[in-house]
Amino acid sequence: MIDWKEILRRTSAGNPAPPSRVERSDDAWRAELDPEVFRVTRRAGTERPFSSEMCSLLGPGRYHCACCDTLLFDAGEKFDSGTGWPSFTQPADDTVIAYSADHGHGMVRVETTCAVCDAHLGHVFPDGPRPSGLRYCMNALALRKHS
Repeated sequence: MIDWKEILRRTSAGNPAPPSRVERSDDAWRAELDPEVFRVTRRAGTERPFSSEMCSLLGPGRYHCACCDTLLFDAGEKFDSGTGWPSFTQPADDTVIAYSADHGHGMVRVETTCAVCDAHLGHVFPDGPRPSGLRYCMNALALRKHS
């Protein structure tokens, strides 16, 4: 189980190698993705809070990267954080999420990206439920749910 201390270590020292890599040009991503998905995932955008029904979907399933289809989260780690974005306590595998410092908006946060294709997913915070204490606050547009 990854914890906040390990996330901060990876933010400063680097992330482990991902299980695989998918690399495409911006033009290729733009041709493949919906414009809003492209804006969020390839341009580090953020969707409006409560703009997706995915926040309230708490049934079984798996959440994959909207760009490369890498499994990122299992629904067993999903919870209703009340923030307006889908939230999880742990990734499906500790090598599929990459972490970096985000100094935007006048604060320091930890950005999460898909380690396989570099898609912007959202941010992670140390205010989630036990046992991990983590809240992966993800953009619904960056995820695709599979049953």
